[in-house]
Amino acid sequence: MDNAPHRIGTVYLVGAGPGDPELLTLRAARLLSAAELIVHDGLVDPAIMAMVPAGARLVSVAKSRARHTMQQDDINALLVREALAGHDVVRLKGGDPFVFGRGGEEAEACYAAGVPVEVVPGVSAAMGAAAAAQIPLTHRENASIVSFVAGQCKGLADQNWAGLAGVGRTLVIYMGVATSDAIAEKLMADGLAPDMPVAIIENAARPTMRVLRGALAGLGALVEEHKVKSPALIVIGEVTARERTQDLLKIAETAA
Repeated sequence: MDNAPHRIGTVYLVGAGPGDPELLTLRAARLLSAAELIVHDGLVDPAIMAMVPAGARLVSVAKSRARHTMQQDDINALLVREALAGHDVVRLKGGDPFVFGRGGEEAEACYAAGVPVEVVPGVSAAMGAAAAAQIPLTHRENASIVSFVAGQCKGLADQNWAGLAGVGRTLVIYMGVATSDAIAEKLMADGLAPDMPVAIIENAARPTMRVLRGALAGLGALVEEHKVKSPALIVIGEVTARERTQDLLKIAETAA
């Protein structure tokens, strides 16, 4: 009679970074190359998905503003169910799992079920996008504080963003394309100057990357004119107007 204890799999919350496979951590690349089951977001770049073994089982849980393939509670349940069945699960997310990636919720669901969890950090979208666009999020002459906010969330109008952007500060907005008009109005109502420089970084660290520049008052118009689509980040602050950044942006706009 076999009395061996039932094996419980491990859930690996893995950050895929901003898109370029070269920006994966070594740990993430090793897990992907040996994975048998990958639960992945829709924004993970195809070049990264191409690293997955041919026989691996893939489950897409892609989300968009209008449509969710799977609700978050169902994703949590899927991870727990597969791990309890003895399968190791690579939960692959764009950017970093713990920066607007819902990784905390998934980890807590696993903890509650007795499922082991390992978190493999990734280059966050903010860090990766800023680096790709050569926009320094901090600079001795412009900014010593950086804030990250979600621009697409419940109660946006009621949130207090006062002090998050302005002189000496950089504000990075995730998921803000669809609400760019409201974001600009909100920040200006909180006292931010209409001519505060902004940059939009679309498809960061990918061959199709675009970097668009303007002023806060024209943020919504910039999104509309250039038909900006996710994945895209909005960076607000004086760092976006530094000389080297301006030169790079001119090149990107010319190539677009």
